[in-house]
Amino acid sequence: MSLFGDILSMNKNEEKTQQAGASLSPYLNFDPHIIPKMQPEFLYPDDSHMASTARRSNVALPIIGMSFMTGSGLGGMAGLYRGLRATTLAGQTGKVRRTQIINYIMKQGTNTGCTLGIIASFYSCIALGVTWLRDKEDTANTFIAATTTGIIYKSTSGLRSMGLGAAVGLTLAGVYTLITDNDNIWSKARYNRL
Repeated sequence: MSLFGDILSMNKNEEKTQQAGASLSPYLNFDPHIIPKMQPEFLYPDDSHMASTARRSNVALPIIGMSFMTGSGLGGMAGLYRGLRATTLAGQTGKVRRTQIINYIMKQGTNTGCTLGIIASFYSCIALGVTWLRDKEDTANTFIAATTTGIIYKSTSGLRSMGLGAAVGLTLAGVYTLITDNDNIWSKARYNRL
């Protein structure tokens, strides 16, 4: 196939491939049947050990990023509230007040964002490890990872705080599972009513 269509003549090889017709790729100018298909067209079979680990690792970074951004937003709103309250009580006005409010927003937003990002990093790494060790992808991995994350995050505060962290992690995993899992009791009850 020539660049200018019918104006310039084609060489003999291009005429042969044009006669072959559908097998020629117009974008790459080669016959795709030349390359042998020796491997499957998917990365991992669905029931393989690597497939469940790959699914967990594919959602790890978005979870961490969304947690950091959510924490930054919530922390920024809390910082705005604290900054407005503190500058009003201090009687600050003008540029000084604006600078103090921005400092409150940035400090609280960064602290909260980093905290939630670290918790999400703990959870994602633990969930990936549990999935790899158990060689299964199910809700038990979510519960184990969330509970362990709560324990590790509060491990420097004593046994009582570790137990509270484990309870919070277990509760959050339960709420997440009820919302997202299609095989739970609530989903089955809803579909049975219809």
